[in-house]
Amino acid sequence: MRNIDGLKNNSQFSRVYKLRRSLANSYLIMYIAPNDMEVSRIGISASKKIGNSVVRHRVSRLVREAYRLHKEALVGGYDMVVVARPDAAQSGYSQIEEAYVNLLKRHKLYRAEQE
Repeated sequence: MRNIDGLKNNSQFSRVYKLRRSLANSYLIMYIAPNDMEVSRIGISASKKIGNSVVRHRVSRLVREAYRLHKEALVGGYDMVVVARPDAAQSGYSQIEEAYVNLLKRHKLYRAEQE
């Protein structure tokens, strides 16, 4: 059983992209949009620029794990799309997690008391 709340279809991704509130670092780009829910949901995108399917799925799993571990510290009510950059392919979990949390803090979606 999956332990994440995810964006499932193209229309959900498109809505987040359309609002274009984004921030980036060397590993990830994060787009956010408010939703009318109590939870924050995530969508993960890794294009063929990252590498073959094994590499893309590995990066997606690392981002999903970072989301799962920091889910309780998230401010609710947002949809986010995380796009992996090519540098993410050669990085480890700690670098992806640090990049993910950094973007959450910059978007002000990370509760300070959870640190």
